[in-house]
Amino acid sequence: MVRETRVTPDDLILPLFVVPGTGVENPVASMPGVAQMSADKIVEAARRAHGAGLPAVILFGIPEQKDAGGSDAYQPDGVVQRAVGALKTALPDLAVITDVCLCEYTDHGHCGVLDGEKIVNDATLELLAREAVSHAEAGADIVAPSDMMDGRIAAVRHALDEAGFSELPVMSYAAKYCSGFYGPFRDAAGSAPSFGDRSTYQMDPANTDEALREVELDLAEGADIVMVKPAMPYLDILRRVKDRFGVPTAAYQVSGEYAMIKAACERGWLDQKRVVHESLTSIKRAGADMIITYFAADVVKEL
Repeated sequence: MVRETRVTPDDLILPLFVVPGTGVENPVASMPGVAQMSADKIVEAARRAHGAGLPAVILFGIPEQKDAGGSDAYQPDGVVQRAVGALKTALPDLAVITDVCLCEYTDHGHCGVLDGEKIVNDATLELLAREAVSHAEAGADIVAPSDMMDGRIAAVRHALDEAGFSELPVMSYAAKYCSGFYGPFRDAAGSAPSFGDRSTYQMDPANTDEALREVELDLAEGADIVMVKPAMPYLDILRRVKDRFGVPTAAYQVSGEYAMIKAACERGWLDQKRVVHESLTSIKRAGADMIITYFAADVVKEL
C-alpha cells in the first residue's frame, strides 16, 4: 500500500534479433537465454511474451550480406521488414518498434557511411531516412533511430511525413553513451566496429549537461520519445532528463547489464529474480516510462 514505484508489464519492451531463413534459432553465447531468430521464431517468442502481458518488442536485423553502405537496411524485403510484417499479421495488438541504424548492416560495423575512416554525417542521414520509411511501410508502429548522427531525427521525421507517415512516432536514442556495456550486443548483432570505436558520434560517459542538450535538440527536431542508454550506469542522466523535459522517456538495460546479472546468477552469487526486479525498479524510479530489457519475457510472466 505504501510502495512508491511499481514495475508493470506495460513498462517493458523486449529486444529481438532477426536473421534470415526459417526455423533458425542461434543462441548468443555471451547472452544466455537470448538467440538470433528467423521471423517465424520471432513470432513464436513474441506470441508467448505478448500472451503474458508484454506490450511491445524492438527489432534488430542481421542481414544475409553486409556492404559499406548498409544497403540491406532499407530493402523492402529486408530481414526486419519481413519480421515486422509477420508480427503485425500474427499479433496486430503488439507494438512493434524497429531500430533504425546501419551498424548491423555495414561491413565495417560503424553506424554511418565512411570516407576513409571518417563518418560522413549528412550522407548517412539520407540512408537512415530511407530505412525508417521502409520500416514504416512494412507496418512498424514506432521507429527508433539509434545512430547518434547530428540531425538524424529531423531527417527521419521529414522523410516519414513526406511518405505519408506523419503520425508515426519516433523514439530517439537521444542520450546514447559510448559505453563498454555494449559488447554482448555486438556479438548478437555482428556489429563490432572493424576499426576504432564510436566515440566521435556517441557521448562521452563523463558528460551530463551534454545529454540535456542532445535531448533538447532531438525534441526540437520532432522526437516523440527520448531514450537514455545504457540504463543503470546512467540513472542520474535519466533523472535529469525526466525532470527537465517531462516527456515520454525510455531507458535501455543493455546487453552488458544483462550479461553481468546472468553470469553472477549462474554462479549462484545473486538471486536472479530478486536482482532483476530490483534493477528494473531502480530504472523506473529514476524516471523511465518504458524499459527495454532482455529480461522482459521472464518478468512479465513473474508479474
